Amino acid sequence: MPSLPAHPPSTEGPAPLHLPDLPDPSELLTGARVVCLPLVTPFRGVSAREALLFEGPHGWGEFAPFAEYDDVEASRWLASAIEAAWRPAVPAVREVVPVNATVPAVPPAEVAGVLARFDGCTTAKVKVAHAGQHLADDVARVAEVRSVLGPRGLIRVDANGAWDVDQAHRALGALAPFDLEYAEQPCATVDELVDLRVALARSGIEVPVAADESVRRATDPLRVARAGAADLVVIKVAPLGGVRAGLELAQRLAGDHGLPVVISSALDTSVGLSRGVALAAALPELPHACGLGTVALLAGDVTTDPLRAGGGVVPVRAVRPDAELLARWQASPQRRRWWLDRTARCLDLLAGRGPAGSPGPQPRSSPRCPR
Repeated sequence: MPSLPAHPPSTEGPAPLHLPDLPDPSELLTGARVVCLPLVTPFRGVSAREALLFEGPHGWGEFAPFAEYDDVEASRWLASAIEAAWRPAVPAVREVVPVNATVPAVPPAEVAGVLARFDGCTTAKVKVAHAGQHLADDVARVAEVRSVLGPRGLIRVDANGAWDVDQAHRALGALAPFDLEYAEQPCATVDELVDLRVALARSGIEVPVAADESVRRATDPLRVARAGAADLVVIKVAPLGGVRAGLELAQRLAGDHGLPVVISSALDTSVGLSRGVALAAALPELPHACGLGTVALLAGDVTTDPLRAGGGVVPVRAVRPDAELLARWQASPQRRRWWLDRTARCLDLLAGRGPAGSPGPQPRSSPRCPR
């Protein structure tokens, strides 16, 4: 294994964006719709997904940062939504994008049912290191996924940074016999990822390491590459500020550092998901299935023609919400006001008008969606 370069101390959180040609607040917020969509199965402690959607001259944008993100971090998600609604689409080089199934931290008996919702997908991302569970639970879940997919299926695991280096080393050693494609964010920090890759190499455990949170929530998303902390990188459009920002980062990771990328999503509606699909469609090379089939995890959507996997792929196309579904899933007046206020603050930050970082992180909401 090549020697790994030294790297500076990490800086928490992304830097704020300041963008030209932003829409007027009244233009953006008038007519904005806030929806609350229940999940089929709770996912990372979330049982419902809220999002604010608005229409611009080039289509619809979706603003849906998680509730605990502060305004500086959330402002990047707003930049992505504004790009979708106010700028033309980036040219695509493919008409469909291959996607993976996503298996939450469910018991083995539920695995087959989850995979059945992802039509034709031969790659599965399996959540591991779930709070309150143990390594034996992860092993049993991954074993069942392997049984359902068969020997030719691809399995990747995602710990969302929950393990320390020793825990990750032990867990990946136990999971490696299931022939993992890679392990996504096994540890939280760049330093830990570097140490883990060294430990895996010394032990002869051949599991590639992918970085996710270490890129999308970092001030310097290229630090992972310079530090030699990952074999590939998972990127999401909204946290980076849009398709163009994601495309630039992907090209730098691949061209300057030789790191392939996997495009993923963050429990978006089909409107938000279409932005990740647009990025994946614009990449010159797409060596891995993308985490863009997650509409299957939602019990509802804002369009009558969701971006749902069929034959293991999703189509590359714009999505327009349906008025009746927007009304069906509209959030409560109190949640609508919360999202409008948050959007206005983030728009001020993008325009350089607001105090950086205010307010502080909000508690994760657990809204009850309309039925």
